[in-house]
This record gives sequence, structure tokens and C-alpha cells, in this order.
Amino acid sequence: MGIFDKLAGIFRVRKEEVHILVVGLNNSGKSTIVNHFKHPDEKSTVTVPTVGFSVEKFQNQGVLFTAFDMSGAGRYRSLWEHHFKSCHAIVFVIDSSDRMRLVVVKDELDILTHHPEIAHRKVPILFFANKMDCPDALSSVKIAAALGLEKIKDKPWHISSSNALTGEGLQDGVQWLVSEIRNGLCNRKPNQRANQ
Repeated sequence: MGIFDKLAGIFRVRKEEVHILVVGLNNSGKSTIVNHFKHPDEKSTVTVPTVGFSVEKFQNQGVLFTAFDMSGAGRYRSLWEHHFKSCHAIVFVIDSSDRMRLVVVKDELDILTHHPEIAHRKVPILFFANKMDCPDALSSVKIAAALGLEKIKDKPWHISSSNALTGEGLQDGVQWLVSEIRNGLCNRKPNQRANQ
């Protein structure tokens, strides 16, 4: 069962639209992760680098899900902020074997968490420490320490080791994300839900 099927189960009573922002540096595995959760008939056999961003929509049980798969190339990262206001959750994908660019990941994460559209909201952030199958991959614990994730006190976050090619570790992260989105939507006042 894909992430969007799981999320659909949350909203059986009324029609909802859930926006998920998928970010990370280029070549971290974002598009491969999004592809993993697609319906088998819609999966791509070849993954190419995302230029700008791509939008994947899924409908299940009357629920429309929209995933914004954002390019991680330097010249496109400024596009991320245009989707902050409308997102219900952020999936931040990290190449755990790319030690050289971990400092860049930390900078981008700091920009994201301090952005006015994110800073004062309890947007859940799911981190995938991807490419854990690579021999030189850092553990999720080391990545969390390098990024200073323990300093994120005002937002729920979770880090899950993953291999986007095999799907290993993706389900654990999805289960956490579903729970956080469910809690967030249940705790909103009715007028807040209407404004989302």
C-alpha cells in the first residue's frame, strides 16, 4: 500500500486535499521515492532528474493527494518556498552517502525551517536517509547529529534510513507521517481546516 493510499484512509469521512512537499539536494532519490508510492500502472521505468518541479496527483476514496517533487539543483531550490504555505507535510530526502554535501543539506534545512511560512507552523518533517545500501553511507543517527535535528523543537520530525530502489525503510517513515498528519488535522479548529 502506497503513502497516498494510507493517507486516503485518514479522510474517509470528507473530501480533503493533502499537499506533501518532497525536497532535498539533486540526486538524493526524491523522484525515485515518489515513484515508489505510485500506483503500479503509473510507475515510471526510468527516473530522470527533475527540472524545476513535478506534480503527482492521486485520488483514492474521494481524496485528492498532491505531491510536489521539487528539483534539488542549486538554481531551482528557490522554488521550494513557493509551496511552503500550502503543504501539510515535508519529506526531506538526504543522500546518506554524499558526505561532502551534508553541510549544504544543513544550510537548506535551516533556510526551510526558518522561512516565515514554515517557522510558526507545526509542519511534520520526515527525513529519509536514503541510499543506505551504499558502503560509505552514514547512519541515520550520524546524519541527524550532523544536521542538528535535535534542535528542531517546534515541529514533529522523524528520520528513517531508506533505499528508494528497493523500498526498504520507506514504510516506517510513511507510518510516522500518516500518524502526524492525522494528529495535525484532528487538532485543527474547524475554521483552520477550511482555510487549508
